Amino acid sequence: MTNAILNLAELDAAALQALPAVRILVVGDVMLDRYWFGEVNRISPEAPVPIVRVERREERLGGAANVARNAAALGAKTALLGVVGADEAGATISDLLAGCGIDNFLQRDAAISTIIKLRVIGRQQQLLRVDFEDAPTDTVLRDKLSQFNALLPQYDLVVLSDYAKGSLVNVAAMIAAARAAGKPVLVDPKGEDFSRYAGATVLTPNKSEFRRIVGSWSGEAQLTAKAQQLREELQLTALLLTRSEEGMTLYTAEQVLHMPAAAREVFDVSGAGDTVIATLAAMLAAGMPIASAANTANRAGGIVVGKLGTATVTRQELFPSAS
Repeated sequence: MTNAILNLAELDAAALQALPAVRILVVGDVMLDRYWFGEVNRISPEAPVPIVRVERREERLGGAANVARNAAALGAKTALLGVVGADEAGATISDLLAGCGIDNFLQRDAAISTIIKLRVIGRQQQLLRVDFEDAPTDTVLRDKLSQFNALLPQYDLVVLSDYAKGSLVNVAAMIAAARAAGKPVLVDPKGEDFSRYAGATVLTPNKSEFRRIVGSWSGEAQLTAKAQQLREELQLTALLLTRSEEGMTLYTAEQVLHMPAAAREVFDVSGAGDTVIATLAAMLAAGMPIASAANTANRAGGIVVGKLGTATVTRQELFPSAS
């Protein structure tokens, strides 16, 4: 046990030392998360809904931008490639990226509006979410793929954050290019067909996304069989299944590693998957073995669900003994 603790401490220290030199390219669906906070004191006379008197507003990076924000918060040199509209929300995202020290390679598409998720919060509870979204145009997506190919040699690892909003229609070509260049590719998947993610290094579906692909299971043995079959079919190095209150399970050719949920208190699961894949990416790029990186990502997910809305985990929170 003592040796295991020492080894873990050594891995953490080595990763912390390596993180400033790590270069991560995040690609995917970029969005702006807006929060309106207020008091609820009465019900509307027009309909049986609460009236929220908005007292405070916040804007945060969402989607792939939140993945980049989480990686940057850990100290990795991070860049973001995505599509936004030529509008006020797109400009706000650019300003927020600059504030986080994230290199901005956003494509501006004048034909669409930037994706916005507006959440109305009353008494620390989400009362309503309103989504505004358009799919990028074909011309901008072609330009984005060309820029991805040009940027690829400058980065150690690629994260593809797919929210099924249309920015990753060229995901198969991106994975192929990254693997040909010897760059690990981590994918947070969406949709009914995972075949387009074939050849990625690691896939990080949540339980509901995974069930849509492989169907239901009864017991851990059947779950493991389905996970390993999918991993082999897609030629993945690993599949990391996030399982909410059940924790996370890592499937590789060598092992099945289950990690119990690390959360002490669950306040908001928004963006938890972003934190997990960003932490996993940063740790892998910093030289951690995949099992240790997954354990660290599990700790990070447990911390971030105790915070309101899309949030990040700091180095001090994740590595308290090293701070």
